[in-house]
Amino acid sequence: MLDSIFNTTLTNTDLSLTHAIITILLSIVLGGIISFTYMKTNPNSYSQSFTLTMVLLPVIVAIIILLIGSNIARAFSLAGAFSIIRFRSAPGDPKDITFVLFTMASGLACGVGSFGYAVLFTIILCVLMFILNHFNFGVRKTLQRMLKVTIPENLGYDEAFDEIFKKYNIGYELKKIRTTELGSLYELVYAVSMDELTNQKEFLDDIRCRNGNLDISLTMSPTSTDY
Repeated sequence: MLDSIFNTTLTNTDLSLTHAIITILLSIVLGGIISFTYMKTNPNSYSQSFTLTMVLLPVIVAIIILLIGSNIARAFSLAGAFSIIRFRSAPGDPKDITFVLFTMASGLACGVGSFGYAVLFTIILCVLMFILNHFNFGVRKTLQRMLKVTIPENLGYDEAFDEIFKKYNIGYELKKIRTTELGSLYELVYAVSMDELTNQKEFLDDIRCRNGNLDISLTMSPTSTDY
């Protein structure tokens, strides 16, 4: 009984209404489960458009597989049609891309008739995501920041803030140096990593006292701005 469920695939080219309805409904359910998992594991960063996409994407993939079947000519025709579609969105978070591939795999499994495997790997991967999220797997204990500091030309930039970085146990790397105000000032760009318990206000106050109260900025990620 169990083997028959997992070994069921679409072996003929005739598309029946019953099989199509089951495929579409199961794809919707699995897409909803995956979307729900994404929302619960990313409570502060998900968008409605992305969660709706994850519900619909397995259905779309399954329908495409149903329409293609084993017809090679039809497969090439659809490949040519989809090749003219161009996506202009910027690359997303790796986790988002993983969920997109997850939903496509689920729709693909439903489209070929492997309903048992589609349900099995969807449940396993969703449970795995909940477990990894619960234990904060891979979370960094330090915060990555980008620090921009303007200093006067008479302040040596090589070791200008070494004492302050050591005082707050902050790892740093000088990424960029450039002159401003016709060469009378220097702008230093540091990639810094600090503990989440570090008092950022006191740290910036010490930097401000050292650089003569010139401009300082501390951004959230060292990769958010070009060096």
